[in-house]
Amino acid sequence: MPDTSTHLVIAGAGPAAQALLRHLTGMESIIQQGSSTAPFEGRITVLSNRDECPEALLESAAHPKVSVRFGQAASFIDAANRKVTTTEGLEFAYDQLVIATGSAPALPPVHGAEHAMAYSTIDDAEQLGTHIKTLTETIGRRPLGILVGTGPSAGQAEAVLRARGVRPVRTTLRPAAVVSSPTSGRNGAGIIFDDGSIMNGDLVVLAEERAPRSSLAESAGLETTPDGGILVGSGFESSVPGIFALGDAAARDGLRLGLVLSAKEAAARCAARLAEDALRRRPSLESAAA
Repeated sequence: MPDTSTHLVIAGAGPAAQALLRHLTGMESIIQQGSSTAPFEGRITVLSNRDECPEALLESAAHPKVSVRFGQAASFIDAANRKVTTTEGLEFAYDQLVIATGSAPALPPVHGAEHAMAYSTIDDAEQLGTHIKTLTETIGRRPLGILVGTGPSAGQAEAVLRARGVRPVRTTLRPAAVVSSPTSGRNGAGIIFDDGSIMNGDLVVLAEERAPRSSLAESAGLETTPDGGILVGSGFESSVPGIFALGDAAARDGLRLGLVLSAKEAAARCAARLAEDALRRRPSLESAAA
């Protein structure tokens, strides 16, 4: 008997894709007892560009309805025939496709960036807050933070720092390097500019601009913003039927969605929209299989 279940393909395996999987498989309902979200009725294929399985993806990857293809990043979308091709040449037919490929730094990494905290989406606020709490307890005073960046992400990062008791000093001039200090552990406590001048503090936060990964959107002919973000509606649907976008790859009202919605909140909304779309498509799938 032909399989009439909906086949969902997720391009990407980062935080947004992981959060969506937790909702689609019902795991989030278990974590948040009392949630009325019903598990997704269909098959799910995740195309990951990584060769290893992130710990956060392990439980979802073991779900019987989920198939994760490692080292198989999506590279081309044939929207007319609803097929996606990977970098290794594998082809997957889909009924629904979610692009969750995230974003990439617009500029090369600053030397020593591993000594700093990075802020690119609203989800980074939690990790930043945890670090600030530990740092404050360690040094016994209000921390002095150096914030590097311009644009919406830097503005949001500054608000997060102030809300958590940090005195932020912001610079829009890009440093040549981030340097560490014993006080701040693995995170940076200063930056060095090209002319040799130095700014010192208790932590450094890099909130430089990022650009959505746009190659998939271009191959499918999706409507995008000037920087390549995939334009989506309130249900995360793109301009092409059957294709949705989530996380930092998506944009709405001129902003990357990663700066507006947490991965968990966006995933919950997108999962509900995917279920509605699958339910609406079911009669036509069953008719085609008859």
